[in-house]
Amino acid sequence: MKTDCCGENNKKEPFGRVSHLKPFASTPVKENENKDAACCGPPPGPECSRFARPGYEICGFVEDFMDTAIGSVPKIGTKLSVADHATSVLARFGIGRDSYGIAPGIYCAGTPDADSPVLVTANYKLTFDALRKELPSLSAWIMVLDTRGINVWCAAGKNLFSTGEVIKRVKVSGLDKIVNHRELILPQLSATGVSAIDVKKGCGFKVVWGPIRASDIKQFLNAGKKADETMRRVTFTVSERLVLVPVELSFLVKPTVFILLGFFLLSGIGTEIFSVKDAWSRGIMAALAYAAGIFAGAVFVPAVLPWLPGKAFSIKGAVTGIIASVFVMIFLKDVANAWELAALFLCTTAVSSYLGMNFTGSTPYTSPSGVEKEMRKAMPLQALAGLVSIILWIGAAFI
Repeated sequence: MKTDCCGENNKKEPFGRVSHLKPFASTPVKENENKDAACCGPPPGPECSRFARPGYEICGFVEDFMDTAIGSVPKIGTKLSVADHATSVLARFGIGRDSYGIAPGIYCAGTPDADSPVLVTANYKLTFDALRKELPSLSAWIMVLDTRGINVWCAAGKNLFSTGEVIKRVKVSGLDKIVNHRELILPQLSATGVSAIDVKKGCGFKVVWGPIRASDIKQFLNAGKKADETMRRVTFTVSERLVLVPVELSFLVKPTVFILLGFFLLSGIGTEIFSVKDAWSRGIMAALAYAAGIFAGAVFVPAVLPWLPGKAFSIKGAVTGIIASVFVMIFLKDVANAWELAALFLCTTAVSSYLGMNFTGSTPYTSPSGVEKEMRKAMPLQALAGLVSIILWIGAAFI
């Protein structure tokens, strides 16, 4: 029976199928005991892992395999490696984030038996790592869903961590053949996408809602699968908010290139039709206002979120944008006229308001429907402010 080293059995697929997922570490190997140099060159390389299969590579977090009724199941390590930490930092900055996933299927930690709990999680590597590092002294089965490499909460909102996917993964993996019980422990943040009743009807497994944080899973299991109030409470501390800033900024890299180019082109328009000198001098002012808007909306908003007035994130972003634009106006008051200062004020405020609103997708404060409702109201106003800013900026060159 063939087993994908990073996922489920592939009973019906040809041996040697190349996985579409890239490994996260090189194949674990043992040093060759023969230290003698080869007669025709350097000493031979290390031996291949005994788990190696044609067309497959062993993921770095897989330490061994466990024989079960459904075949060999990957046994995962619970200690994160330097490579795990390094790639997670890159993912935080949006580098390789779209492909930072693992193969869905059944994994195990420790030495689970037929009565061990089944923990369900997403196949986003950062989420998977957050769970497995909390299991050093536990024996459990881990069922990884195909959430397209998206974390639990976002995947639930996108209908990827869903009732249908849970039912499908239970049936495809053959989970009922390796456990005697019929319980699945799902993260509480997946509740928006999963119907416990329908899961029970669809695959015969009862859903038990686990804690919010993976760090509470051991205490949850020791307490007889009961969560106290702290395990159910969503926190959103300063550190938890600021850790989201890098990836938010990474989304701005490409559009910023075109936006800055537009600023410099618009800044050169004037009585001389187009002035390269003005394009640089006025373009730098516009770029400064834009940068202030980015800082106000993508950094300042999450940092001081609870203390900003208003419920709508677009309003919170507008408030920080106004504060930032005041500093921009003070800094440029000796080199910009009143029309230019007004344009820069609207530019900074609009950018900050938009980015502040964009942050709603990373918070536990709003629902998907609430986000859509706010966007429908705020985006036309933000676009209008941006348009007026451009008109004022171009018009200021003719005054």
